[in-house]
Amino acid sequence: MNNEEKSDSLQEKDIPPTVVEPEVKSVSVKKLQSFLGERPLPAIEMAPRIVRYQSRRDFLVFGAGALAALAGAGFLLPQETLSRIGIHGNMDSPEKEWFLNKALRIDDDVAEALYSANRSVPIYAKSQITPLKNNYNGATPDPGYIPGWKLTLDGLASGLSISFDIRNLLTRFSVHDQITRLVCVEGWSAIAWWAGLRLDDLLRAYPPMSQAKWARVESSVNLDASGSPDPYFMSLDLATARHPQTLLATHFNGQPLSVDHGAPLRLLVPVKLGLKNVKAITKIAYVAEEPRDYWAERGYSRYDGI
Repeated sequence: MNNEEKSDSLQEKDIPPTVVEPEVKSVSVKKLQSFLGERPLPAIEMAPRIVRYQSRRDFLVFGAGALAALAGAGFLLPQETLSRIGIHGNMDSPEKEWFLNKALRIDDDVAEALYSANRSVPIYAKSQITPLKNNYNGATPDPGYIPGWKLTLDGLASGLSISFDIRNLLTRFSVHDQITRLVCVEGWSAIAWWAGLRLDDLLRAYPPMSQAKWARVESSVNLDASGSPDPYFMSLDLATARHPQTLLATHFNGQPLSVDHGAPLRLLVPVKLGLKNVKAITKIAYVAEEPRDYWAERGYSRYDGI
């Protein structure tokens, strides 16, 4: 190979290969927007006779639904409410009572299933305290019962019946305080500062009989609206009784309980509605079966959880 041939060969080796750029095709954005864009609704022509028929049918269906809703409301509303709105026929019946009781029972079952000893209601600051009205079911008792007041425990594992006065309780048990909201079934609530012994501490010190699942909490000094004796009684499941925020309250807003708020001892159950928070407790009895309940016998819920 001569010098010229060597030079040509070297030049061929030094020449890089030709790179072919791929052809770039443009995408039509206009076509894409046209594809995704909202298309006008097609015009549908319908004979006037058919339009009138469908309109009349829809009106009748709507009217029938409205009448059914009114009839259902009439079936469920109290007779007194129906009379106020001009419906004077008696719509009370065993079927109505059965249906309402079933609805309440379902509500109770859901609330009970959601209960947890680890779930607490909110704790508030003293600056958030609000006024709490006297909300006795009937008349406020005369304070003359207080000097002879005692709390009696029945249904204990020991088989004994034990009584305490307020001094015994305050000496025997530690006092805890908490600022919680009291929620009334009537639709109002109030934040108050409470102090007292935990019901769980009382249960531990004086255990109920082994088969007990409920507590019947009573106030023998309760009065009706006319001032006649009307003992108040309420059922409380022992799981809720053992909740760390359930108190046997002795103090309200830093002072011993007044008669207005259930002196000398009242139940405070923040995870329940106010009607479970019995004032002026005189007896707690532990029982195996769910006991009678003052408001449940008058058509209210039994569990009353919040």
